[in-house]
Amino acid sequence: MIQHVLITGGAGFIGSRLANFLIAGGHNVKVLDNLSPQIHGIEPEYSPLFLSLHDDVEFIRGSVTCRADLIKALLGVDTVVHLAAETGTGQSMYAIQHYSDVNIGGTALLLDLITNEPFSVKKIVVASSRAVYGEGKYRCDQHGFVFPSARSAKDMLQGDFSAHCPVCGASAELVATDEETPVRPSSVYAVTKLTQEQMVLSVGKALGISAIAFRYQNVYGPGQSLSNPYTGILSIFSTRIRNQSAINIFEDGKESRDFVYIGDVVSITARAVEYDKPLVDVFNVGAGVATDVLTIANTLQELLGITVPTTISGQFRLGDIRHNFADLSRVSRMLEFQPSVYILEGLGKFVEWVKSEQIQADGYEQSLDELKAKGLLK
Repeated sequence: MIQHVLITGGAGFIGSRLANFLIAGGHNVKVLDNLSPQIHGIEPEYSPLFLSLHDDVEFIRGSVTCRADLIKALLGVDTVVHLAAETGTGQSMYAIQHYSDVNIGGTALLLDLITNEPFSVKKIVVASSRAVYGEGKYRCDQHGFVFPSARSAKDMLQGDFSAHCPVCGASAELVATDEETPVRPSSVYAVTKLTQEQMVLSVGKALGISAIAFRYQNVYGPGQSLSNPYTGILSIFSTRIRNQSAINIFEDGKESRDFVYIGDVVSITARAVEYDKPLVDVFNVGAGVATDVLTIANTLQELLGITVPTTISGQFRLGDIRHNFADLSRVSRMLEFQPSVYILEGLGKFVEWVKSEQIQADGYEQSLDELKAKGLLK
């Protein structure tokens, strides 16, 4: 069945790939994007992501915070994939109003229009984040499954970066985080993503339309921004390596993330667009495997054939989590999702693409200075 799909943030890393995938599948696609310089550079009209959009994509340059732009974008649409958002844990901790205005305010305006105006939207798919869980799910030898609170600056200043059992205080063992894990966002970004998904699910249920929230893990792959110093550790590290700049690894280098390949994210998001049964639910999307940051840094240097000074500094950002990786049982059972690209293969694909790209200016140190100035980097 041909669908008429609006993708907000559709010129971004995930959105542009999704738009082209849906066009290839015979759907009609409209994209609303503000072409943010932080993602697209100082000449966003010439950014590779924007230029990669298929000629058949109807593009609207505008913002989800603008009522007129959203009204124009929603005309004739039956499915909305809501990807537009400000991202980045660290930046969110001082650009608080901006993150709230875009992520929460933009979503509220979108839903308000769908609810109160005569649009024909029957399904909303929203990009949430694994950040909503905070530290996620762990196991304590004495107390079983536990859900640690945010780590304290006092502990981390003393070199203790572990997540602790909230009952006895012992170090806890990481396990896969499922969707039943209590949500405990520890950054402004995470709060806004949780609010986004809750609003979408609540409104979808009330209106009797499908509403699907995907809690994406760390999405990576060819096409991601190599110039944005606020998000994407693979981009940050690869840019610094190619610039022969030293890498500063926070904490003890053992902090880990679940890195999910862009192709897998596009595949499951498109499956949600095409899913023809009523559904209001939330799903994890990841590779289901944790990889530590030091391994990422070393592997990128090996694949790029460049060695740079690498320091494990013990510094840390307030609001960061220690670990997280996804339990994929629900998304596998209900939407038949299984990741097809794991980290070593994915890094190989990513690096081959990076080698073909122009070396970017590195604004990472400036981003750290901003965090330091706000007291958010210790």
